[in-house]
Amino acid sequence: MTTPPPEGWPPRPPHRPMPRYRPVPLQPPPYQHPGYPQHHVPPHEEWPGPGQMDGGRVMRSVLILAGIAGVVTVLVGLLYMLAAPEQYGLADQRTNLPPRNQAAAPANPYFQAPPTVPPPQPSIPAAPAMQPSTPVRLVIERLGVNAPIRSVGLDKQGAIEVPPIGNPNLVGWYRSGPTAGEAGPSIMLGHKDTRSGSAVFSRLHEIRNGDVIEVHRKDGVIAVFTVGGLEQAEKSVFPTQRVYGEAPNPQLHLITCGGTYDRGSGHYTDNVIVYATMTSTRRA
Repeated sequence: MTTPPPEGWPPRPPHRPMPRYRPVPLQPPPYQHPGYPQHHVPPHEEWPGPGQMDGGRVMRSVLILAGIAGVVTVLVGLLYMLAAPEQYGLADQRTNLPPRNQAAAPANPYFQAPPTVPPPQPSIPAAPAMQPSTPVRLVIERLGVNAPIRSVGLDKQGAIEVPPIGNPNLVGWYRSGPTAGEAGPSIMLGHKDTRSGSAVFSRLHEIRNGDVIEVHRKDGVIAVFTVGGLEQAEKSVFPTQRVYGEAPNPQLHLITCGGTYDRGSGHYTDNVIVYATMTSTRRA
């Protein structure tokens, strides 16, 4: 026989009167295409009136016009800068050498003579010629030059190749000519500068008679050359005979660009040529 549960079991929560809710009117949803789902808009959101929508359009139009005006201003400024880059510090990093003068002027460092005249010689007598050996490094202490040497040949136009522009501190030696220390002119070339800055022969125009140039050779001998003259010549009248002609003693001729940089052609108008003669040797 089961015992009936005590009165009031199971326990019930205390009686609370049911809350009364006030109906909240719904806002009409915005217009939507019948093919798209309708979204319920919460009652507290309000749709902008006609005046508010017009103001937003005006503000957007003003911002768009201001942006267009800014872009036009920037483009006009760039055109002015490209037209006169020197005024804005954007000119190519090219420099001009001093004008050529007659050799008779006391302060003039440049040698000038007809192309058939032999190269100028230093006051120190030439040293005896050596057997050939590949040059590996060029040192001009007074100009801060200490550069490796790479052999170069001729390009498709028959001119001597220049060293790769990607290595501005590289000197090119014309391998079809004598090596440094052999009888005759050993020809070496180097860039004056690049679009990004100076290169190995950027200060070559500062060299003076009596300065010393050292060429380290593969055989361990250092050929010491003494400068006898510096020449600046227009490329149209390059002194071919003086630069490449035969010579009884060991010579070193360094060539780089000079004069005025022609933006149209992308080249300098002149060449700077250093004439040096081997006056001694020593072991490395």
